[in-house]
Amino acid sequence: QVQVVEFGGGLVQAGGSLRLSCTASGTTFSLPIMGWFRQAPGKEREFVAAISRASGTTDYADSVKGRFTISRDGAKNTMYLQMNSLKPEDTAVFFCATKWSANWNGVQRTDNYDYWGQGTQVTVSS
Repeated sequence: QVQVVEFGGGLVQAGGSLRLSCTASGTTFSLPIMGWFRQAPGKEREFVAAISRASGTTDYADSVKGRFTISRDGAKNTMYLQMNSLKPEDTAVFFCATKWSANWNGVQRTDNYDYWGQGTQVTVSS
């Protein structure tokens, strides 16, 4: 059974930076696609970014383009999210997700992912 764990959340002032990490364990196979999602209080979970292991292809939500950078360790099922120029509206619980399928279509959809972490809180103060 694959287990997903996120690290690195915390409290930061607006304009600051944080780096989130995610590790998927419980398998010796490389998971082809990993993604970040977030959920603010009272809102639905939304897509943030995704990355393909094989091609390095990335995708970002418009709200984070130019501020967030997703990356992963190709040899491991480990992924990162560098978040710069954080805004109060970025405050949310951030979730890491992964799946067995290498199909890039629908990477922004929550129902396309097989495994999820418990989430890590990111709070940006104004």
